[in-house]
Amino acid sequence: MSDALFSIFPNERFVDLSLYQFGWEACEPLHSYGPFARNHYLFHYIISGAGTLQSTNSEGVTHTYHIKSGQGFLICPKQINTYSADEDHPWEYAWVEFDGLKAKEVLELSGLSMDSPIYRSNAKDISALLLEEILYIARHADASPFNLIGHLYLMIDYLTQSSASRKIIKGGSMRDFYIREALSFIEQNFQNDITVEDIANFCNLNRSYFGKIFRDAVGKSPQEFLITYRMMKAAQLLKMTELSVGDISNAMGYPNQLHFSRAFKKIYGISPRQWRTENKIPDKRT
Repeated sequence: MSDALFSIFPNERFVDLSLYQFGWEACEPLHSYGPFARNHYLFHYIISGAGTLQSTNSEGVTHTYHIKSGQGFLICPKQINTYSADEDHPWEYAWVEFDGLKAKEVLELSGLSMDSPIYRSNAKDISALLLEEILYIARHADASPFNLIGHLYLMIDYLTQSSASRKIIKGGSMRDFYIREALSFIEQNFQNDITVEDIANFCNLNRSYFGKIFRDAVGKSPQEFLITYRMMKAAQLLKMTELSVGDISNAMGYPNQLHFSRAFKKIYGISPRQWRTENKIPDKRT
């Protein structure tokens, strides 16, 4: 049996970048995982040994990559993948699953994508710091959420700095302005019965054009992001308050509790009641 660490991040309050799961594993020969598709970004750093990744590109074509120690690989949301350890030199890796408003942007800086998933270092000293941060996260599941998020930001910084495929992206465009306006509108109105049309109108943009630039910048359609944002806020209320599921459903703009429960389960994999049971913070008052 493989030696491994596995942890789930205990907090849902971070929007720009947030952790979901993280861990470390020394795999047995030919140990494999998949085929599977993730809901978030997943980055593996190979500490020792080697293995194989099979993953689809942006056109749905499957490619095979042989990866060794000192390299890494990225799995993107909804990308079908299978990865397996080498028979003679099985890999040991550490991994972090993350997402957020800035995730797609920072990964573009690193040059990693569905079409170019393999991390290769051009700076050994910085890639050593990258591994150090991933291992810190994997080994400190009991640290505070702010502590772990801080190390996630450091990890992302070292990833972009050391990636051999790093790109320079110019900022300050009108697209960035519109995206900030859209996100601000969603943040202030998510509890109301707003539509993608409402958000596009607020930005004075054609809905089709708005949808395109939003997906390019955020990595999700406006509708997908709005639902995810609402469910993130709902999870926070389930965890921190005594409000009923019905009250939280209404607060998230879902007068129909069944529709709310279905949307929540699609994001978190379990019902709101079950999520609360597993994540509710105990009342420490005496």
